[in-house]
Amino acid sequence: MTDADAARITEIKAAIAETGLKAAVVYSSARDLDILPPKATKGGALAWLCRRLKIPLKSVAVAGDTGNDSSMFALAGVRGIAVQNAFPELLETTIGRSHIYHARQVMADGVVEGLCHFGVACKPPDANKTAIPRAKMSSDFKMLFTGTKLGGLNKKESALVHLAYQKAIEALRRNITPLGFSACSLEDNSVTGTDVNYRSIWGRDGAITVINSLDLEDAAIIDCCRRTLETLLGAISPTGQIPANVRIDSGAPDYSGVGNICAIDSGLWLIIAVYHYVDRTGDTAFLHTHRGSLQRAMDWLTAHDSNNDGLLEIPEAGDWTDLFGRSYNVLYDEVLWYRTNVCFGRLMEFLGEQGQAVDYLRWSQHIRSKVLSTFWPTTTPDQHGGPARGFADQQFNVGDTRYLLAEITPFSYNWRCDVFGNVLAFLTNLLDADRAREAFRFMWGVGVNEPYPVANLYPVVQAGDPDWRSYYTVNLLNLPHHYHNGGIWPFVGAMWVRFIHRLGFHEVACRELLRLAEVNRLGRDHEWEFNEWVHGQTGRPMGKAYQAWSAACFVRACQEIEADPAHGED
Repeated sequence: MTDADAARITEIKAAIAETGLKAAVVYSSARDLDILPPKATKGGALAWLCRRLKIPLKSVAVAGDTGNDSSMFALAGVRGIAVQNAFPELLETTIGRSHIYHARQVMADGVVEGLCHFGVACKPPDANKTAIPRAKMSSDFKMLFTGTKLGGLNKKESALVHLAYQKAIEALRRNITPLGFSACSLEDNSVTGTDVNYRSIWGRDGAITVINSLDLEDAAIIDCCRRTLETLLGAISPTGQIPANVRIDSGAPDYSGVGNICAIDSGLWLIIAVYHYVDRTGDTAFLHTHRGSLQRAMDWLTAHDSNNDGLLEIPEAGDWTDLFGRSYNVLYDEVLWYRTNVCFGRLMEFLGEQGQAVDYLRWSQHIRSKVLSTFWPTTTPDQHGGPARGFADQQFNVGDTRYLLAEITPFSYNWRCDVFGNVLAFLTNLLDADRAREAFRFMWGVGVNEPYPVANLYPVVQAGDPDWRSYYTVNLLNLPHHYHNGGIWPFVGAMWVRFIHRLGFHEVACRELLRLAEVNRLGRDHEWEFNEWVHGQTGRPMGKAYQAWSAACFVRACQEIEADPAHGED
């Protein structure tokens, strides 16, 4: 039963109770409805097993990611591990429980992290010393083991990745300023005209840089993370709008940009970044200081859900795709809105405001269901023989998609594949693994990673297309294969690497990381410029040099697939 809300589950429970039947009703993943004997839950089974084996519950650690794991976490004395990709339905049940550890890593890696936290095992097992040879392991099982590192890359290729990692940190340090991370190195880029806005702390750029650099054990970088967030929060408008950027030279905030269009996603990324900063550093004093501003930012964002359906209504070109004509329900923004609600709920939990935490986590589940049913249309009836669901129900029979659509409005839809939006949907745990694999197969098949990873949009918008806007020629930015119209963005490429790795395709992820290192080595003037973007056909650098988020996201990709020096060599 897909996308059932809390009211529907309550109705089902009441209907079962009216029959006199005693049952446990468990709904999880916005899809799976389990109706079980009262004690036939995972928690009931675990309790029985422990009694049978005479093992005290305080000696047990459990791990999970969905609502059907909640009953295990509820057992008195059991220590729980909620992995980073856990659904809000599980997070909601763990609020206020001190015996629950929230891992920073996903899936099996998160379980291993939790076991180390509880002192069970801090050194993961060796893949070469198991009964099952590595070649015969499933991709998911293989993630339990270290020793994967850079997979099948030879020494020369591995050395290039390691060099790229060090160069990325150097590029990131070039962007440290007294107010926080600049979008690109101030000393290495000349600016004229509207380019002056690069001399700024940007809401989205700064937040993405913060999120992806927090695991570096570098005091100057961590301090710059805090200053970036303080600068943006210090410039919040009375109504709660986070500025698009804050000028480094004058400290003046800019709430719009070229075209005088607001930047909705600045606030979205900011709240997500604050959560990651507080979670990583434990700096709850920062959270207490900015509690009021964060709530105002959240309220401002919520006001953009003008019809109260769970999705934000975005003005045309009102997010990271500067002067690119998407509007109303835009996939990228809705994915961020889901994640923002999860992160804000966790922030409220940190503050001990459990009621609010539950409210935001529950609303995030509604947003997730809405996004999946709206942006992934299908003509296939559900498993109970009901009518087809999704956008095809609401307006047009648009067929069956293999990825989340880029844009939905009351008047039309956009069949293009927003590569960044789909990658982000999986990394933020909105998109399930099955559909993420299907989306990956499509994007890989059409070559969104050629000549380098990865173009942000497929297919590009050509002149004469109904989606074409005359302003795409402004500064020649959004011509076909330029900038947001199918340009290659190394920071998105780094997320693409993580996306592939989380799907279990480690060898492919390593190869894509190598190609990402190669594109980051390119430069208009020097090697290792970590350029902002490159042309989607020629693969030549077109943007600013030493872009902060290009460098930070490469660092994070290396860390996630164990390609950073901290993981050493096999």
